[in-house]
Amino acid sequence: MKKCYILLIVFLSGIIQNVTAQDYSEYQKFWLVQNGDTLPYRILLPENYSPGKKYPLILFLHGSGERGNDNEKQLVHGANLFLKKENREKFPAFVVFPQCSQKSYWSNTMFLMDERGERNFYFVNGGEPSAAMKMLLSLMNNLQEQFKIKQDQVYIMGLSMGGMGSYELVNRMSNTFAAAVPICGGGSTASVQNLKNTYWWIFHGAKDNVVLPKLSQDMVKALRRVGASVKFTLYPDANHNSWDAAFAEPDLLKWLFSKKRITINTEKPNN
Repeated sequence: MKKCYILLIVFLSGIIQNVTAQDYSEYQKFWLVQNGDTLPYRILLPENYSPGKKYPLILFLHGSGERGNDNEKQLVHGANLFLKKENREKFPAFVVFPQCSQKSYWSNTMFLMDERGERNFYFVNGGEPSAAMKMLLSLMNNLQEQFKIKQDQVYIMGLSMGGMGSYELVNRMSNTFAAAVPICGGGSTASVQNLKNTYWWIFHGAKDNVVLPKLSQDMVKALRRVGASVKFTLYPDANHNSWDAAFAEPDLLKWLFSKKRITINTEKPNN
């Protein structure tokens, strides 16, 4: 009888796993190879994709727990949001999930760990990009060559390490991104002059003990000081996984796709 129960449990467990397992096969696999380095990435094409038509682009940067080279783990958080039928119909776009190497980091971020295991983050404004950031910059150039992209609708999202990378990539590619959504991240407050022409919706959990909410709060204050358009959502009961609440925001994609890149007037005034 016990064997029957065990077999039943195993059988039911298999059913549950099959039901809950997410099929990410619609995200096509690619690998960008440059100077001996490789950047795996997945791309979801717009529904009913037409090669002759232009579409918005969303770049999504994962957190440190999804680093590697399997071209799979980077889809754990966020990928399902763009697979939902209603989102694919309302917001057709190229959605790209690159994967950072286990040995690298998206941004120029340092942290000191104290005896209690708490980390204090420090961000470098500019400087030599990390190996992963170099590949990311190359990927952005490659995507522009490979696909027809609406230049005024290029967006970036990222969580934790990816939120930090979002700030840095906007800094390095100023006047490229129409809107950015960093979740439980942080960045260099000294970089905000290069970030002010992008629309921001910043998320964090008030109880986050991995990446302290102060890092997002400092960026919000600095961005607002230079006149940037910033929306800030602090979830009072959320810890580090505030991305779950952010992805559940009913107006997240509507807000994102409503933003167009702010045009910079580079013409010299008439004397």
